[in-house]
Amino acid sequence: MKRGGFGRAIGIATVAVLALGLVAGGAGANEKGAKADKPARTESKVNINEATRAQLMKLSGVGPGTADRIISYRQAHGPFRRAQDLEKVEGVGKGVLEKNGGRIAVK
Repeated sequence: MKRGGFGRAIGIATVAVLALGLVAGGAGANEKGAKADKPARTESKVNINEATRAQLMKLSGVGPGTADRIISYRQAHGPFRRAQDLEKVEGVGKGVLEKNGGRIAVK
């Protein structure tokens, strides 16, 4: 049985679409997989000595209440000397520091 031109054209188009999908999907899959290991929030650094409430909330594990306590703590005790000093703030533990890796800046 002889295959018509239309069927062959659809077959070639299908192969081309699948090939493009694999190339594009392969790159996207790698990027998504790499992002899964990182915090879900924005990746920019946050200077905990100058950050606003909204900026502090960009850190993973820091909500509105924790951000307010961080600001109150630095107003009462002065600037943080190192990122680990955040553990002195009620509600901030090692987990917050670990989740945010090198995203916490102290300037």
